[in-house]
Amino acid sequence: MTATTVLLLIVSALAALGISFYQYLFKAKKKGPVFFFLAFLRFVTLFSVLVLLINPVVTRKDLQTSKTPLPILLDNSQSIKELGQDNVAKELADKLTSNKALKDKYDVQLYTFAEGFEAAKAPDFKGRQTHISQAAENLQQLYRNTTYPVVVLSDGNQTIGNDYIYSFKDNTTVYPLVLGDTTTFTDLKVGQVNVNKYAFLKNKFPVEVFLQYNGNKAVNASFSIMQGNAVLHKENVSFSPDKRAQSVTVLLNAEKVGVQTYRAVITSPENEKNKYNNVKNFAVEVIDQRSEVALVSAINHPDLGALKRAIETNRQRKVTILKPGELKSLNDYNVLILYQPDATFRQLLEQNKTAGLNTFTITGNSTDFNLLNQSQDVVGFKMSTQKEDYLADYNSQFGTFAQEDIGFANFPPLQHPFGTITLKKDANVLLNARIRNTATGSPLMVFAENGNKRNAYLFGENIWKWRIENHLTTKSFDGFDIFVDKTVQFLATNSKRKSLVVNHESFYNSGEAIAITAQYFNKNYEFEENARLTLSLKNKTTGASKSYDFLKGSNEYKVNLDGLGAGQYSFTVKEASSNTSYSGAFEVLDFEIEKQFVNPDLARLNQLAANTNGIVYYPNTADALIKALAENKNYQPTQKVISKKSPLIDWVWLLVILSLSLAVEWFVRKYNGLL
Repeated sequence: MTATTVLLLIVSALAALGISFYQYLFKAKKKGPVFFFLAFLRFVTLFSVLVLLINPVVTRKDLQTSKTPLPILLDNSQSIKELGQDNVAKELADKLTSNKALKDKYDVQLYTFAEGFEAAKAPDFKGRQTHISQAAENLQQLYRNTTYPVVVLSDGNQTIGNDYIYSFKDNTTVYPLVLGDTTTFTDLKVGQVNVNKYAFLKNKFPVEVFLQYNGNKAVNASFSIMQGNAVLHKENVSFSPDKRAQSVTVLLNAEKVGVQTYRAVITSPENEKNKYNNVKNFAVEVIDQRSEVALVSAINHPDLGALKRAIETNRQRKVTILKPGELKSLNDYNVLILYQPDATFRQLLEQNKTAGLNTFTITGNSTDFNLLNQSQDVVGFKMSTQKEDYLADYNSQFGTFAQEDIGFANFPPLQHPFGTITLKKDANVLLNARIRNTATGSPLMVFAENGNKRNAYLFGENIWKWRIENHLTTKSFDGFDIFVDKTVQFLATNSKRKSLVVNHESFYNSGEAIAITAQYFNKNYEFEENARLTLSLKNKTTGASKSYDFLKGSNEYKVNLDGLGAGQYSFTVKEASSNTSYSGAFEVLDFEIEKQFVNPDLARLNQLAANTNGIVYYPNTADALIKALAENKNYQPTQKVISKKSPLIDWVWLLVILSLSLAVEWFVRKYNGLL
């Protein structure tokens, strides 16, 4: 409150006193207690009004003491229970959080972490992952711009997230309290298994397995890969204190379509404390993508050999070169390549109207264009007998599938009868025709799709020269071969656009997040914002079923199926308003990552303490930790002076006093007949 305000209040008090004296005492003919009381009430009223007009600001200072935070991070994952440290961990946490010396000096808070991070939760040691780095990041958000110590009760075996050694910032000092027996036990472990998610039928696929050893003596072991009771691969491996890890690479045969589950197993005559980590399951989905391609031609031409070699570089494709009359059944093939069809193709074209095979038509100097005009309605031909050389120009707007420009403009010209080629239906042009430096406005290669029917057209022969030119330029046939393979892939795929699209994996590891996403499109193939999607899940072994609702996200719907046990599951996704449904299946592999450990990761906990200027403690030295924290002079309570300024007009009681003084004065005057 300023001196001016104080002076105004004094003047106001004197003025209110003077006016009250003048009105009730100076002019009064007789004086008594009633007049003195009325003068007092008038003084209170006048002074209150003047105070409200002056509206002084009152400053109040409070002294607040802030303690240094002391977060206690308790590992709530399964590995603590597997190491037999769950009761020890609870006792240590209670001892730290209830210690009077620590509570007097610090703001002690208990947090538990596993795959998540929670405050003041009673530990149950059921977490399926250990995410120490996430716990560190959450502390940074809670205690910004504060220097504080952290006690971490953990075995240090992190299974998810960034390296926690570097997750704690410079303003924290970490004191790891190690949970678990640090004695070295003999332990053989199947570590990481690297394998592709997919393999092609009848192909071999590689499996890379990392084997680990912990012990103080030389050990001989046997490593095998099994499927069911069948042993697919077996070999002997050896370890020693100087050779603690090995990598084994095996080629397995993909013999059966579908999700195939395997086991990587390591065994030895040694008495191990933990044998759960001697086995690791993995799975591969075997896909049958073989395509039988019929290359039909009535003439001999170098293009036939070039196309066959290019297509068969993909081992999932097989090309059979046939004459039109040699093709007995179209049902034996997935793709039909018609090379320069003439009159001998008439019966074949009629058969294909029923079979509905996707076709790749290549025209040239020996083509019967009248037959083509009669047998298809995608392209119209008006050709002359004059031959012309056509160069290719790549269309950068081509969007049917991803195809880069492999230097089409520099390839030798294709030969074709001169004339007009007209696209009768919607088609996507990959290559445009050019005569020397003049664009003709006609296509050279196009792709068309109508419902489930797909067609490709190339207008020109001598494509074998393109393959040779590609090799001369790049020292490889890969560019041309991939271009031809993508053309065949387009024709071999009959993927009708679906209104309900569901994305999921074929297998998951138990303990990891299982998320299934879906998109539902209306009749215009626009994402439907108000779809109601449900998922019905069934365990194939037990028959147990459960329903889930999808939650809408950004341009997709999502459901989490966390907590599923190992086994095979089938599911159905259904949209309520349209009854559109999708059925699928997946398998949860038996793999508990938290059961893989026999010792705490003492080396990393030591490094964490060293990086943050902390010290590693053990359960039997917990008292020393408490004493060190209680006597640490780097962390002292801080006092803050908090000034609160409030204008007197906000003080409600002043208005109450004003109203009360006016009411009492009126009542007294009325009672004494002074009104």
